[in-house]
Amino acid sequence: MGIVDQIRDAGIVGCGGAGFPTHKKLNPGIEYLIINGAECEPLLRTDRYIMLNKAPDMVRALTVLQSELEIKNVVIAVKHHYQDEIAALRQAIAQAGANISIHELESFYPAGDEQTIVYEVTGRVVPPAGIPGMVGCVVNNVATIYAISEAMDNVPFTHKFLTVTGEVRNPTVLYVPLGTSYRECFEMAGGTNYGSYFVVSGGPMMGKSMTQEEAETAVVTKTTSGILVLPAEGYHARTNDVDMARMISRARSACIQCTACTQLCPRHMLGHPIEPHRIMRAMASGASLEELMQTPAIRNAALCCACGICEVYACPMGLFPRKINTMLKGELGKAGIRYQADTDHWEAHPIREARLAPSEKTAARAGVHKYYDYEIRELRVGDPNRVEIPVSMHIGAPSVPVVKEGDHVNVGDLIAETPEGAMGALIHASISGRVESVGNRIVIVKD
Repeated sequence: MGIVDQIRDAGIVGCGGAGFPTHKKLNPGIEYLIINGAECEPLLRTDRYIMLNKAPDMVRALTVLQSELEIKNVVIAVKHHYQDEIAALRQAIAQAGANISIHELESFYPAGDEQTIVYEVTGRVVPPAGIPGMVGCVVNNVATIYAISEAMDNVPFTHKFLTVTGEVRNPTVLYVPLGTSYRECFEMAGGTNYGSYFVVSGGPMMGKSMTQEEAETAVVTKTTSGILVLPAEGYHARTNDVDMARMISRARSACIQCTACTQLCPRHMLGHPIEPHRIMRAMASGASLEELMQTPAIRNAALCCACGICEVYACPMGLFPRKINTMLKGELGKAGIRYQADTDHWEAHPIREARLAPSEKTAARAGVHKYYDYEIRELRVGDPNRVEIPVSMHIGAPSVPVVKEGDHVNVGDLIAETPEGAMGALIHASISGRVESVGNRIVIVKD
């Protein structure tokens, strides 16, 4: 069985983003396979732990991928100050005699954005609304590569590495079965510092905001890279409560058209025609949404990568261009309006490097600097008595359960498969036990 089939059968999806099925990204003849080790979001330490402790496994998987898929260049992109991680990778590469290079990145946000990392490594600009494959590249996350190494040993994707930090007593990296509750993850990190708190799933810039009540029912999925516990009255909690009508009203009354949001936009700096300040000005005009969607500036909101630089780092008035762009992207999608390029040549802005946002300053403006500078070297392994595994935790169609209530399953057993003819990913049991219920989540409890 080839490596791509092993990846498909293991149910591997991108661990650091939206969860695109990994086997769909890998085809023979890739020019650049770029491994994203930038740990893009401030506070997360998951990928750093894997690079430091699982480098030989990563190199083994990359060597097989390179050979079977005839990949010309395999590059691990990692921030230059991750010196211990770089040393571990170099040692593993040397011991394996592998043809793998390391590209050291500056410490800026969002260094791990897929299109940004392609430019940093290759100097090539991915076209607006395009994918790295258009310029001969495929980008995979560090944790995804480790999962591939397990698939080579016929171990399916059933457990997740993730960081739990913020207002917890012992910030830590966990290794837990898929479907583990957030509550149990908090307990493994020593519990929360306060009775009331706010939660972000992922990083502080692009993560999904959750109220404490929402976090009570949340579980670890294939794409969970971190869980942040933050103050109940902090920046994230305050901005989460602002509705869209108020955001637009504030844009009308407070946007000073300073253009900082555009000047610092990572995609604009790659030459993409997105200009958040023009979008904010259009939203302040009072025109209807239907009218606005006919204007080029609004249509270009589809190019937003939702990194949050415009909103968290650039805007001096505390406005919400990222959230407005996200709303517009949804409306444009519903209307069937797609970005149409008027050229096939794209170049990065000549002063792009001078406008990169330093990671530490970005964390400070996001209100999380107090958690920024810490080191995690230990791993805590979870062993819950109950898991609730969602049937949809990837791009594509939800998986279809192949088990029923009362069935006994062992770790690694197939419990949900991809619908025929659809894009998706297989799902396997993450603990051994009895299937308690089957629905949007498959609940398994230990016997």
